[in-house]
Amino acid sequence: MNNFIPQAATSSSTTGTSPATIAGGSPSSAFSFISKGWREVKDSADADLRLMKDRANSFKNLASSFDRELENFINSASPFSVPAIKSNSTVEIDFVKKLQPKLSEFRRAYSSPDFSRKVLEKWGRPTRPSIRIDLSAIKNAIVEEVEIEGGEKVRIDNGGRGRVRFRDFKWDRKGETEQGYETFKDWEPIRVLKTKLKDLEVKKSPEEIFGAWKNSELLEKLKSSLKAFQQDSQDTKDVPPLDVPELLAHFFRQSEPFLDQLGVRKDICNKIVESLCSKRRNQLLMHSISGGESAVIEGDNINDELDLRIASVLQSTGHHYDGGFWSDLAKHNLSDKKQHVAIVTTASLPWMTGTAVNPLFRAAYLAKSAKQKVTLLVPWLCKSDQELVYPNKLTFNSPQEQELYIRNWLEERVGFKSDFKISFYPGKFSKSRRSIIPTGDTSQFISSKEADIAILEEPEHLNWYHHGKRWTDKFNHVVGVVHTNYLEYIKREKNGAMQAFLVKHINNLVARAHCHKVLRLSAATQDLPKSIVCNVHGVNPKFLEIGEKLASERASGEQAFSKGAYFLGKMVWAKGYRELIDLLAKHKNELDILKLDVFGNGEDAHEVQSAAKKLNLNLNFQKGRDHADDSLHGYKVFINPSVSDVLCTATAEALAMGKFVVCADHPSNEFFRSFPNCLTYKTSEDFVAKVKEALEKEPEPLTPEQRYRLSWEAATERFMEYSDLEKVLNTDQSSLKSNKNTVTKSVSLPNLSDMVDGGLAFIHYCFTGSELLRLATGAIPGSRNYSKEHSKDLNLLPPQVEDPIYGW
Repeated sequence: MNNFIPQAATSSSTTGTSPATIAGGSPSSAFSFISKGWREVKDSADADLRLMKDRANSFKNLASSFDRELENFINSASPFSVPAIKSNSTVEIDFVKKLQPKLSEFRRAYSSPDFSRKVLEKWGRPTRPSIRIDLSAIKNAIVEEVEIEGGEKVRIDNGGRGRVRFRDFKWDRKGETEQGYETFKDWEPIRVLKTKLKDLEVKKSPEEIFGAWKNSELLEKLKSSLKAFQQDSQDTKDVPPLDVPELLAHFFRQSEPFLDQLGVRKDICNKIVESLCSKRRNQLLMHSISGGESAVIEGDNINDELDLRIASVLQSTGHHYDGGFWSDLAKHNLSDKKQHVAIVTTASLPWMTGTAVNPLFRAAYLAKSAKQKVTLLVPWLCKSDQELVYPNKLTFNSPQEQELYIRNWLEERVGFKSDFKISFYPGKFSKSRRSIIPTGDTSQFISSKEADIAILEEPEHLNWYHHGKRWTDKFNHVVGVVHTNYLEYIKREKNGAMQAFLVKHINNLVARAHCHKVLRLSAATQDLPKSIVCNVHGVNPKFLEIGEKLASERASGEQAFSKGAYFLGKMVWAKGYRELIDLLAKHKNELDILKLDVFGNGEDAHEVQSAAKKLNLNLNFQKGRDHADDSLHGYKVFINPSVSDVLCTATAEALAMGKFVVCADHPSNEFFRSFPNCLTYKTSEDFVAKVKEALEKEPEPLTPEQRYRLSWEAATERFMEYSDLEKVLNTDQSSLKSNKNTVTKSVSLPNLSDMVDGGLAFIHYCFTGSELLRLATGAIPGSRNYSKEHSKDLNLLPPQVEDPIYGW
């Protein structure tokens, strides 16, 4: 035999089950069954062959014994006779005698040695063993070919339940024909098929066959689509394409600034353009008059005529272009629905920093006005970075878990349910810069449908290494809010002057390239292009409530402030700790009555405490706390000598609680000078005088106007006004609707400022695309694209898919 089938397949045929069922019920199980050792398969085959031989011998013995029994029966019946039944017995004996020759022939045929030899040749094992696996048995166990009428074969999937035969199908009951014979009725599907074929044999007119299709909805839609397609084709033919003179005229007009540098006057360029367009102008005019249509070009200005001509051709082709060489100004039209405002920031709770808290409140109060939809985009850090940034090694397993923490914290303080969306973008923590750096293109995490207005909290920080789409290209209006005085921080580092010089120009570049308007919280920040100074931050409503409570206690005669002075801030040298230690060390004797409690955690905590201990200063260091903690309500004086802040949030919170604030006469404190409880100093001697004054006097209660100035409602109003956001949101939608179907002019050449901004954006994009240049300027290695861990946490495409590497 040529092919060998395993024992399981042979034995299963006797029980009615297939090999696939015995092997596990699936193709994978069958293949695992084949993987048995060859020795085991060989032994099983030998056992089957021995069993076949034994069955053949037993069949031979059965034939011999049947022959002997028949002979004995005939011999015993020959002398037997009964007169009463002589006729019947004689007939039976004659029948047996006639059958005897055939039985003898049958006996000789099956008892001969040739029969056993043929059986063993067919089923026996070859002399030279050769084991071959017939994989078709597995295929037949799963898919069976069934032959139906007409010789056609149908493949039937058994679903791994074994061999399916044609007799396994369920047939209808037997019926009787007119002749009385029993026959099987046709199988139901075959009967239906025959009926349909007979119906098609009946001759019908085309109207009867396709009549039902005439009024069908599908046919009507198809007709309307074809008509619309035909109409579009005709419309496009009505507007002839631009010819060579028109293209040359447009080229000369675009080249006017360049030709002017070469000494070619503008009037000469206009004459060239007019001469090129004169012939085409006459043709279009004659075409419009003969067709009875209104002239496409109106007026005598050749530039306007050429603009409208180009715009009409573009509209006929369905192409819309509203951009210049460096920029893509073709943004989606403002819809009648609410516009979307995306707030992008560089930090997130539970990191208690200004760039995490203030944008969160801004999102809540902008969404509260219900004039626009708001999305807050915050960085997502991997587990390793979370342990370095968030206090008490607090970590989150998913963005949803962190979002729940943020919303609970916010609603506990504002007192209302915030209705805005929170999204995450991948970020990495830079230990050297002590800040979070975005990875990848941050703008891609805001969909194009929602790209109306963008608020970039710390635009310079967000765009230092931004390698992606230009913000002003994607959004209709981009506002930057400057939080941090980075130049002041950098000057304190090694080679700080050189670094500050480079960072200053980089900040100018990215602010000019990516923002339409920049808001600086105070004049302490770098003077950036397109910027204006305005405090657009407010105070947590909880601090205003604490201030009102303490004021009512004082009004009732109770002692509201039972403690002296304190300082609160992240314990790093740049947050005012250097200035504080220097002032206290210089006037240690004058301020011997001052016992200052310091609250804060930070990277420089050990150095700050060691320096204070070495100078024997009267400072009591404690762990950082929330400024709204009950243990801080009793302090009367908040001391903040920092000159590196842009707008200290802790100073505003202390004023909101009705405390005295002693701070430097610095641009960062300009907003607070109008409050009577804010005591500013210019010299160290003045500092001592202000501290003693605050310890001896009682602060004045805030007026309703002063409380409102500190609130987020007032800050939101100032933001809407100074960022031009109110103008953008109040854009006349009806004018946009009326101009929707009109032919608008194409912006052929941007102004010089836009062209410079686009060029700077292109240079910055090329610069941030080089990994070598990124590393040279202090970027985190591999931060141009997000990591695999980020793609897993945020359900993003793998990095190799988002940024493939092509090679040979």
